[in-house]
Amino acid sequence: MRGVELVWTGDRELTGTELLCRDGVVVAVGDDAASGPSASDRAERATLDATGCVVIPGLVNAHHHLLQSAFRTLDGTRHVPMDRWLATMADYYRQARVDAELTATAAAVGVAEGLLAGVTTVADHHLTWPDGQDSGELAGATIETAAELGSRLVFVRGTAGDDPETAAASVEALVGRYGPGEPHGMLQIACGPAGVHSDGPETFAALAEVAGRHGLRRRTQANEQVDVERAATRWGRRPLDLLEEWGWLAPDVTVAHLCEITDAERARFAASGASATHAPGCDVPMGWGVAEVGALADAGVRVGLGTSGGGSNDAGNLLADARLALQVGGLTSRPLTAAEVLDMATFGSAAGLGRSELGHLGVGAAADLCCYDVTGVADAGVADPLAGLLWANPGRRPRHVVVAGRVVVRDGELQTAEAPVLAERLRNLMLDRLADC
Repeated sequence: MRGVELVWTGDRELTGTELLCRDGVVVAVGDDAASGPSASDRAERATLDATGCVVIPGLVNAHHHLLQSAFRTLDGTRHVPMDRWLATMADYYRQARVDAELTATAAAVGVAEGLLAGVTTVADHHLTWPDGQDSGELAGATIETAAELGSRLVFVRGTAGDDPETAAASVEALVGRYGPGEPHGMLQIACGPAGVHSDGPETFAALAEVAGRHGLRRRTQANEQVDVERAATRWGRRPLDLLEEWGWLAPDVTVAHLCEITDAERARFAASGASATHAPGCDVPMGWGVAEVGALADAGVRVGLGTSGGGSNDAGNLLADARLALQVGGLTSRPLTAAEVLDMATFGSAAGLGRSELGHLGVGAAADLCCYDVTGVADAGVADPLAGLLWANPGRRPRHVVVAGRVVVRDGELQTAEAPVLAERLRNLMLDRLADC
């Protein structure tokens, strides 16, 4: 890679430097890369022109629902209470007849959208398992689609009122078919209920058992609007009280949303070692709450960033949501800095997945990176180009994206598929399936 304006490795800013990757791994940064001894190294460095670019680690979307990429801006799904939103989305799922074809087609669009926006790893918390459909086939549709497009995927076998033993057996089958995931691997399996609003202690226990047996990460959601209401109605408790009682506040657990928690809950959460995921692009526009993530970070909680799904956040652009996190931070008790939010979108998200090789560009890290051109008028007058990635140029997209050393986006164009074809396929499928809506 040549002509770089600035490389942010995750803990250092290096100007006028170079980056050398080999076999999908970062092998040298800065002076060491510039003095690479071999002709093959020099040739490799010259393959990607990053003139005028800020280079950062690949973005890690720690919380998505890829299926919802097919269900954006639908009638009755905007600015409504969460319990009504859940019921409305469930109706659309039934009408659309969710199957492997729809799952794969939606995943292709969601993954492609992420890659074009700099997301090199996406965690898909899949919660929709219709009766009569083979869960392995549905999961495989997403897994194989992500592999074809060249994205890293964390497939989270979720539940939303499913039979506990069936859900656990499904996780077991996925691990048997794909393995749990390895460092530097393209696929990782995880599991977790949607939250205490949808599942009880039996489900949390069943998934904890299979996760513990295979060393899987556990994922769930808490303290969104409906979560607090249903926990109070069904259990007379707060969601985090239940998660703690059921063994789901632990270092291998990541909890998304956390919109409204008390000071005491924050302290208990931090002491548990659990990670958090901020999803402002879902929670803020829907009116479901604003997470006090600055206070969480100050308490010692590792925080990542996610978009959530297209049913509540109509876009999968994590950098845009990073900008939103900065903006709404002004409404919280402790606003975030641009550096903190970039850390959330990269290393923070990766840490919540247990992936220490992702989210940074130190030697030995995965060769996942994004090159953002900062030479245009939208970046003119920007004093800090790293902060400018978020504050300036809303909706910016990278010039190049690399995953595991492979260029998957070059000059803004997806290299692993025809993006317009993916879009047209989903558009036609949904026109057919929701024709009567």
